[in-house]
Amino acid sequence: MANPILNDKAFGSATTKSGATWAPPKQGVDWNPPITDGPVTTWESAGDRMTVSGTATAAGVLLVLLLISASFGWAAVPEVAEGQSPSFPGIAMIGVIVGFVAVIAAMLKPKLARFLAPVYALAQGYFVGAISKAYENFQDGIVLQAILATVGVFAAMLFLYGTRIIKVTDRMRRIVIGATMGIALLYLVSFVINLFGGNVSFLQEPTLFGIAFSLFVVGLAAFNLALDFDFIERGAQSNLPKHMEWVAALGLLVTLVWLYLEMLRLLSKLRER
Repeated sequence: MANPILNDKAFGSATTKSGATWAPPKQGVDWNPPITDGPVTTWESAGDRMTVSGTATAAGVLLVLLLISASFGWAAVPEVAEGQSPSFPGIAMIGVIVGFVAVIAAMLKPKLARFLAPVYALAQGYFVGAISKAYENFQDGIVLQAILATVGVFAAMLFLYGTRIIKVTDRMRRIVIGATMGIALLYLVSFVINLFGGNVSFLQEPTLFGIAFSLFVVGLAAFNLALDFDFIERGAQSNLPKHMEWVAALGLLVTLVWLYLEMLRLLSKLRER
C-alpha cells in the first residue's frame, strides 16, 4: 500500500534544532525561505538541511538493505515440484507487521526515521523476497518482468515530473490520496473477509474486471511516486531538517514496494488469461 507519511502533516512535524516548528505556506500565498542575515536568523546550518541528493543517498541505502533482506526471503521459500503443495515462511508475515509498525512510528516520530527506515527495509524486504519466490515457482520469469516494469514506471514518472509534464497540484494531491485511502480500505476489508473464509474474487482472479482493477492500482501507485518526488523537492526548497531525508526516503521506498507487488499481481493475472 502507498506510503502514508509523505504529506503536509510531515512538514508540520519538522522542527529545527532550536525546537521551532516549520509550517507549510498557506494555499495561494507566495512563500520565501527565511532571510539569513547571520547566525541569529539562520534556521539551520547548511549541513543540517534536507537536500535532494541526501534523500537520494538515504533511499539508495534503504534499497540495498531491502534487496539484501529479500535475498534471504527468497532462499527461505523452497522450489515447488509438480504436484507439490507450496510452502510460505510464517516469519515473512511477521516482517510485514514489523514493517507496518516501523512506518507508523516514523509518522509519529520523524526524528527516529533514520533508525526506523532501515528496520522497515529489512523487515519488508524479507517478505518481498519470499512472495517473489512464491510467484516465480508457478510463473517462471515473472519476477524479472515485474522488476523491469517497476524500474520503467519509476523512470517514466521521474521524467514526467522532472520535465513538468506532470504537475502536482493541491487538487491532484487530494484525488491521489483519497483514491489511495480507498484502495487501502478495500484491501483491509478483503483481509477480514479472507479470515472468515470468503474471497474478493477480482483482487486475484484474471477476469477482465480484475485486470482492469490491477491496472488502475498500478497507475495509482505510479502517481503516488509523483507525490513523493514533489514532497522531496518541496522539502529541500523549504530547508527542512536533515532527518526529513530519511522520512522522504522511507516514503519513497514504501511506494516502490507497493508498485512492485501490484505489478506482480497484474502480470500474474495477464499470464493466466
